[in-house]
Amino acid sequence: MLNKSLGQLALENGGIIKPLIIPSEYTNGTGLMNPSILIKDDKIIIILRHVNYTFYHSEKKIFLHEWGPLIYLHPENYEKLKTINFYCELDFNYDIKRINVVDTTTLDVDPLWEFVGLEDARIINWDNKLFLSGVRRDTTTNGEGRIELSEIQVDDLSVKEISRTRIDPPNRVNSYCEKNWMPIIDKPFHYVKWANPTEIVYANMETKVAEQIYLGEYQFLNKDLRGGSQLIPWKEYYIAITHEVSLWYDSIGRKDALYTHRIVLWDKNFNKIKWSDEFSFLNGHVEFCTGLAFHNCNFLISFGFQDSAPYLLCVPEHIIEQIINL
Repeated sequence: MLNKSLGQLALENGGIIKPLIIPSEYTNGTGLMNPSILIKDDKIIIILRHVNYTFYHSEKKIFLHEWGPLIYLHPENYEKLKTINFYCELDFNYDIKRINVVDTTTLDVDPLWEFVGLEDARIINWDNKLFLSGVRRDTTTNGEGRIELSEIQVDDLSVKEISRTRIDPPNRVNSYCEKNWMPIIDKPFHYVKWANPTEIVYANMETKVAEQIYLGEYQFLNKDLRGGSQLIPWKEYYIAITHEVSLWYDSIGRKDALYTHRIVLWDKNFNKIKWSDEFSFLNGHVEFCTGLAFHNCNFLISFGFQDSAPYLLCVPEHIIEQIINL
């Protein structure tokens, strides 16, 4: 584990952290979380997830709720977990200058399960089209999750979903929930499905089934490295941020969790060659990263804290090089 949070390390070395805040009339005051970032045509684009609940985690187990250290508080008249995504554009001071709800009404149908909407959407530009890639779990009665690609159309005044494609895993295996595949931003419709071992898949938009392109080997610690950010090219490498999660219940059945992260480096043949120690962004137990970009010798990392607060962290390039010992 790094001896400092990545946020602290960045700020001590000229980095910047910015909260990504939109007015409460858009959200009714409930949670903003897990933003994703993309730089396109000199624009910084953020996809910001809004949920209809309030999340609480007692970090030091001091102020526990009767239900435990980790709880979700829903509106009394709507107990489903609902996601709405916002399209935002930032200026290069990282302040939000445009906000639009992603209008999905043309393609929405009545949900069949209690988690509604496209969760943890990564923003990507493939074949000069903007896509949101996330997991949707409301199309079956048991919450089976699959990666869905939603193409969006951005006009001067609106942002609309114009297509939606649900992708089955390779060989249509009988998995319950596929999520957190990491889009490879310069290889259209390719993902890192798992990071240890590295598994590359191609999402065939015609068959709506992913095809396995590459499968590497376990390389260290027998860690189950799950997806996080997009994979982006950097120097002669690919780089991404992954996560590891521990979930457990105490002796009386109360849920708790701890998320940690790593920076992982691959060569252009997708051999994993470097990885950092585990780290947190702000020393929280529940943090999640869904976005990574590189601009002007800085890495821009978008992450959520406790399902309640989204941030953009600007980290100087030399700090990332130091962390992965490059």
